[in-house]
Amino acid sequence: MAESYKTLLVDAAGPVRMVLVNRPAVLNALDSHVLQELGHCFRALATDPDLRCVILSGAGEKAFVAGADIAAMSKLTPWQARAFAAAGHETAAAIESLPVPVIAAVNGFALGGGLELALCADFIYASAKAKLGFPEVGLGVIPGFGGTHRLATRVGIGRAREMIYTGRVITAAEAAAWGLANAVTEPESLLTTVQALAATIASKSPLGVAEAKRAMRISQGLPLERALVMEQELFAGLFATEDQKEGMAAFLEKRAPSFRGR
Repeated sequence: MAESYKTLLVDAAGPVRMVLVNRPAVLNALDSHVLQELGHCFRALATDPDLRCVILSGAGEKAFVAGADIAAMSKLTPWQARAFAAAGHETAAAIESLPVPVIAAVNGFALGGGLELALCADFIYASAKAKLGFPEVGLGVIPGFGGTHRLATRVGIGRAREMIYTGRVITAAEAAAWGLANAVTEPESLLTTVQALAATIASKSPLGVAEAKRAMRISQGLPLERALVMEQELFAGLFATEDQKEGMAAFLEKRAPSFRGR
């Protein structure tokens, strides 16, 4: 991946990639340019056949992404605000639809649009110092990048309403108790923890992981009967792959599998 970005730091190669929002002087705040670069980055990553997992985080020690750039957003007209929200939705879709798992390593503030980005990841690992929330109602607006929907799917509608209506910012421990974060680590061990998790994922069948992600993502919007039919079809289709044959042969032969994503 040869692209270079002004607001992102991206690993150049490897099965596990790190993507950092790199604006630490403004707590990695989102503006239109950051959203554009993030969307482009994740669409490019989706074309990499060797990719197995992505870690999304923020540069510096204070913030994952502290939210949208309020100074830039304060002057928007309703039509400009619609375009800004649309850009946020496009970026969110690029992250959420990536064929491989995305781990959000929340190393500090994840507020507003920052939490919305984290919610697009498959799971969230948080530093014990992390703070998460949607403060938008205190600014006279609401989450605009999908937060009203994605938060409810993680923590339930009651918890989501409480967080959004009050603008309350919760701790990492509360986020884990509510099911928003998968785990909480000490700040200094956050990246090593998520890197170990990413390496475990990368050791599994890439086709199996991709189809599992596809099944779980799409099934959320389907009636149960249709979701189960889709699962059956994806399960059966994997029996035509080399990965399935290698994985089961390795199990029977009591050796480590060598997956090739075919």
